[in-house]
Amino acid sequence: MKKSGKLIAMAVIGSFLLFGCKENKKQETILDSEPTYGSTDAPQPPSSMDNIEIIPISHATAVLQCKDITIYVDPVGGAEAFEGQPTPDLILLTDIHADHFSVETLEALDTEKAKIMMPQAVADEMPDEFTPQIDVLNNGDSKERYDITVEAIPMYNLREEAKDFHPKGRGNGYVLNMGDERVYFSGDTEDILEMRNLKDIDVAFMCMNLPYTMTVESAAEAVLAFKPKKVYPYHYRGKPDVSDVAKFEELVNKGNSDIEVVQLDWYPGEEY
Repeated sequence: MKKSGKLIAMAVIGSFLLFGCKENKKQETILDSEPTYGSTDAPQPPSSMDNIEIIPISHATAVLQCKDITIYVDPVGGAEAFEGQPTPDLILLTDIHADHFSVETLEALDTEKAKIMMPQAVADEMPDEFTPQIDVLNNGDSKERYDITVEAIPMYNLREEAKDFHPKGRGNGYVLNMGDERVYFSGDTEDILEMRNLKDIDVAFMCMNLPYTMTVESAAEAVLAFKPKKVYPYHYRGKPDVSDVAKFEELVNKGNSDIEVVQLDWYPGEEY
């Protein structure tokens, strides 16, 4: 991928935990119906945990940097959305919808060295050229790459009128075990039991947009149930409205002031 134009200034993360994020190179023989969102007109400021840097790209798309390992979550938007970012080592795809899965973007990016984790429904739509790179994870499966264990968590709708958007068993949320950190990406889901039963989550990325996922009230109730240390609202623009993330923060803080709500700009260049 060409690195030109705007470079995202990546903050230096002090006091990295001493754990290896690199897979043994001897093992590495790596030969939607929803609207698209966002603009890359303005570079996004990174956020960070103790040992992981978080860069919002747009809507459901993020880059995580763990030492020398780069993870892309639901990369869409073409190669231009990732200008200035390191090439990915690991790519996570949650579902078949266009705001999570873009063959055109994957083909435009430099993914030669990347392992790509996805549910079977996404794998069924991948070009054959990616087959050597694919790890299929279905709900309940886990896989270790680069000393990062990825757990596939169910994601689905509960409301009767929304069940066709995300049926149970098709897509994945993910928990990433990265050293001492457990990071959860909800994907497109509602306040499901499998989410409420999560344990020891350090950081959670929570969707909240109608009609596709859940209300801010349901998202807040779920967060208060599984008690992550930090929660990042993301995937919060619906059709046509934008979810009230300030209200989400208020509800979470009222229920548990120990949970930190971190707001990043997932829709750069857009008014909301």
